Amino acid sequence: MMDNSNNWQDHGSRVEQPMSRRNFLASAAGSAVALTGVPSLLTAAGAAMDPTAPGRPNILLVLADDMGFSDISSFGGEINTPNIDSLMHRGIHFTQFYNAARCCPSRASLLTGLYPHQVGMGWLTNSNLGAPGYTGDLARNGATLAELLGPAGYRTYMSGKWHLTHVKCEGPEGPKYNWPLQRGFHQFYGTLTGNGGDYFDPHTLTRGNEPVKPGKDFYYTDAISDSMIDFIQDHKSDHPNRPFFGYLSYTAPHWPLHALEDDIKKYISVYEAGWDKIRSARYRRLQESGLLDSRWDLSPKDFPSWAEVPDETKPLLVKRMAVYAAQIASMDRGIGRVVDALRKTGQLDNTLILFLSDNGGASNPISRGDKSVDALGTAKSFESYRREWANVSNTPFRMYKHFVHEGGIATPLIVHWPAGIAPRKKAVSETGHIIDIAATCLDVAQIDYPSTYDGYAITPSEGRSLLPAFKGGKIGHDALYWEHSNNRAVRQGKWKLVLRKYNGKWELYDMEADRTEVNDLAAMHPDRVARMAAMWDDWAKRSQVYPLCNAGWDERISMDKGPPGLPPRP
Repeated sequence: MMDNSNNWQDHGSRVEQPMSRRNFLASAAGSAVALTGVPSLLTAAGAAMDPTAPGRPNILLVLADDMGFSDISSFGGEINTPNIDSLMHRGIHFTQFYNAARCCPSRASLLTGLYPHQVGMGWLTNSNLGAPGYTGDLARNGATLAELLGPAGYRTYMSGKWHLTHVKCEGPEGPKYNWPLQRGFHQFYGTLTGNGGDYFDPHTLTRGNEPVKPGKDFYYTDAISDSMIDFIQDHKSDHPNRPFFGYLSYTAPHWPLHALEDDIKKYISVYEAGWDKIRSARYRRLQESGLLDSRWDLSPKDFPSWAEVPDETKPLLVKRMAVYAAQIASMDRGIGRVVDALRKTGQLDNTLILFLSDNGGASNPISRGDKSVDALGTAKSFESYRREWANVSNTPFRMYKHFVHEGGIATPLIVHWPAGIAPRKKAVSETGHIIDIAATCLDVAQIDYPSTYDGYAITPSEGRSLLPAFKGGKIGHDALYWEHSNNRAVRQGKWKLVLRKYNGKWELYDMEADRTEVNDLAAMHPDRVARMAAMWDDWAKRSQVYPLCNAGWDERISMDKGPPGLPPRP
């Protein structure tokens, strides 16, 4: 057996921090529903109270997979996303919101309000690296939103990608202790694995706790939308006096590049212009819309210009991006149908909808199966769109998924809630993080964050409610932190300190003057670098980030200790 002990760097033990009190909802700006004075529906110990208390909104989280900052048309993209855009124009949008850089770490933070390492999801579900922060299995010291909302009277539904159980637990026999139904959801339809492998016949497709097979003319993005529509319609008839929590977790536009032919055709001519012109046009639209500060330069690219690409290669490259765009267009169409189901069942006005992406565009060079242009987009092909188009997706930022420069972690956040939020054209510039989503959902549901759940001690929440920002106030973070695959960052106010694993050197950026991270100021401010690096180290010690793993992909897979299993209750 390989000795992997030298792949770890141990820098100290975990230190707990006391939980700060959340801000509870006092009023809803422009509300048609009175939310003031609604009693807390859970005690700090998690005891259920009246499940039919009036005024609480439905909650619908909509998560895109591997979608870049500027892909949707309301954020500068040329991809037609009228339904997402409508949510933005009738709600509010955040321009400085962050995810956790990769699929399952972001999902862990989204559902628990904790940093990913705090619940064992510091890397991926592919391997248990033998350290508490890297088990690859969602730990029990973090309660999911479904686990907290369910006992308070919410019905909880999930449709789409789960990606929070160890890869060796994904088979039909489990073990199932970390499947969606076992983590609080009343109903589930979707895939357990991080990469279903196919939009036409996805791996680990499951309904409830049982495997299912796709039917005729199956396309996974449509099936995810259809399932949530069924949940919404059935909820209205079966539980008319209870609110619901829905988690709509798309795999789109994650590779493989699989899309419907009619959607692909619409975008071939668009991308024949090449990545340079498309990226420049996005940058210009971002500036014209006010989403981008005119002081921020377009970050330099790290690949050849479109003019340097051989003509015989261009049709394949064009079609890659056309399929990617088609995947997003299909997702947008599904979101529109879900919103329409809410409207037709009279539930739209008092449903809080939050839309974001789990990380930036992915640069992975994936290619297997039939590599021909004609096959691209079909079940015969298994391709990714690669670094050049990922750079376009992440316009105007640097780097990609799994890195913690802005291209890897910046996401649009769109919030729609007619009964609780007055539409606002101007963007919310407050800095927020995916850990804030859970705190926000508990806040609107008037639920106290518990100290224990199901017999397990719960790590105090790291997130802050976004409700004050919905009404023009502050979120109140002192600092935000990241680590993934040895890429590290901390943001404090206008300053961001970031380290890319390949060069091992801290970079410092003034995010007010240079959010595209073009001008490294580390040499000019060594004291600030030292202070912020020490802050990151303190956070890493208390958040199970240490020991850091220096191994590459293959070694990490070989290090797998297997599923950790359910820990004993104290």
